Amino acid sequence: MSLQTSDFLEKMRQQFDNAPYPRIPLEEVPKDPRSLYIHSLTTAYYRRNQRVVSPEGKVILDAGCGTGYKSMELAIANPGAKIVGIDLSETSVEMARQRLQFHNIENVEFHAIALENLPSLGMQFDYINNDEVLYLLPDPIAGLKAMQSVLSPEGIIRTNFHSSLQRASYLRGQRFFKQLGLLGGAEPEAEVEIVRQTMKCLHDNVITKFVAWSPHFETCNQTVLANYLLDGDKGWTIPEFFEAIRSSGLEFVSMVKWHDWDLIKLFTDFDELPLPIMMEMSEKSLEEQLHLFELIHPVHRLLDVWCGQGSETNLVLPIAEWTNEHWQKAIVYLHPQLQTPQFKEDLVSCIQQLKTFQMSNHLNLINVPVGVDSLSAGCLLPLLDAPQSLMNLVRRWQQIRPIDPVSLQPTSDAEAFELVKNLIMPLEELGYILVECVV
Repeated sequence: MSLQTSDFLEKMRQQFDNAPYPRIPLEEVPKDPRSLYIHSLTTAYYRRNQRVVSPEGKVILDAGCGTGYKSMELAIANPGAKIVGIDLSETSVEMARQRLQFHNIENVEFHAIALENLPSLGMQFDYINNDEVLYLLPDPIAGLKAMQSVLSPEGIIRTNFHSSLQRASYLRGQRFFKQLGLLGGAEPEAEVEIVRQTMKCLHDNVITKFVAWSPHFETCNQTVLANYLLDGDKGWTIPEFFEAIRSSGLEFVSMVKWHDWDLIKLFTDFDELPLPIMMEMSEKSLEEQLHLFELIHPVHRLLDVWCGQGSETNLVLPIAEWTNEHWQKAIVYLHPQLQTPQFKEDLVSCIQQLKTFQMSNHLNLINVPVGVDSLSAGCLLPLLDAPQSLMNLVRRWQQIRPIDPVSLQPTSDAEAFELVKNLIMPLEELGYILVECVV
């Protein structure tokens, strides 16, 4: 480690010793269904391998655990897994220990070490959560390589980097205040007030104030610290991030919030685009399409991805390309995040009352309502007890709707098969349902 890097890490350690992050009350419990869904290793494994795995017995690393809120979220989202947290700041690590002890969460351990020193733990991890850390490192690629070196062959890393396109105004603001002697001082609360007073004195039409300041900054110190007083903060574009992933021996799996990165949905009518644009866009790789998205619509603060150990081939056949033979061998699962008493109670109630069941009331993944009619809800009901073969669900559908309501003829095997398949496919694409093909 160079002297310059050592000095930077020491400064970073002092910064987070003075202002531990996140500043969430010790007694607060993570309850956001979408966040728990993201922190479930089942979600990430399925996105890569189209296989459903249990977190039981897995070892999960929270790399940059801060005060332990995400570590607790990982423990809740992955019952039966061992949680290991590391952070540069001993103050933060001690707060993390206290937080999980307060909530009686066992099978956890914390270490105050730098991310680059991960191999010194002598452990291998099935899942690594590296959230809001990478962009702070003096050498982010060294951090990626350190995580890659302790990742199991089938393991997944969730990591992210600030978007240089979306964060441009904040990054300029950080440089502005650093030029004036702030960032990383011994009294962060005093620096927060200096920032607020300075922004208050700016004309409202000054770009940084107009674009990157809101009333929320007037009341939340943590927001000011994370946006204007974050020493070492950097940003990348999608191509830069992908190149860093590849150079670290890793391969891209998926954007963590993949629903929010759909280039096609940015257009009111994709088919009405000029033909040369439509053809060129359709021929782009996934990486290129993601870059096009960030160029035209840079709304995402984080470039948030799942990645895993590099491999020569990817044998997973997308469900959209399945034949009927694949579907006949399919096993259908309800995502573990939906396996709650409230979900079951509401599902049964909607079936009994012949009402639409709003799945998005329990897990809102795309910020628009997602529902199924009462007959479809009745078909899905057995998934609450155990995974089901698709053919079992087909037979259940024939019991629920034995007669075609239009022709008044018995529902045929072929008709029931297509109806159930068409019920499952969009729910699988959204992430509510998981489907394996048993070979």
